[in-house]
Amino acid sequence: MNFNKAEEYILGKLKKELNPNLFYHCYHHTIDVFKSACCLAEMEKINENDLIILKTAALYHDSGFLLDYNNHEDESCKMVSQILPTFDYTSNEIEIIINLIKSTKLPQSPKTQLEKILCDADLDYIGRDDFFMIAHKLFCEWHKNGILISLSKWYQIQVDFLLKNNYFTLSAITLRDAKKKENLEEILNLLKEI
Repeated sequence: MNFNKAEEYILGKLKKELNPNLFYHCYHHTIDVFKSACCLAEMEKINENDLIILKTAALYHDSGFLLDYNNHEDESCKMVSQILPTFDYTSNEIEIIINLIKSTKLPQSPKTQLEKILCDADLDYIGRDDFFMIAHKLFCEWHKNGILISLSKWYQIQVDFLLKNNYFTLSAITLRDAKKKENLEEILNLLKEI
């Protein structure tokens, strides 16, 4: 696996070619998920080879947004199948990466430890202090892409989202679960005021 070249390729493509109306699913989201995955992998004591596979999946997990807003996971998997062989990834490694990407589709359905880590990394922000700022970027992205809803409806969707999505790894639960619950309480309080 030539991870460095695979990383350079996709980050360059995301930086230059992503639609500027992707306020949430942007280059910075990919970097955020990548960093979160690395942090969780260290806490979960993932071996070096698995770490490279996880890092690759984190970098490519939303690459499908380059092609299709609604079917981005499928497009990400197609891109991985086409691109990663040129960076000396084996068919087995590519299959694992594809399964990692598929596991992040909502509702998340991770089966392996690596899939659990990537799913937790993808939703790391829901248990952080910057939750409202990042969630607002998604609200704006939806509006720009024709999903028009009121702010009160948005907050209700966020309540449902936070109630349905739980962290899978002990590391993410330890790091983020308490703040996720605080964020949920804050949204519930906002809804009472609307």
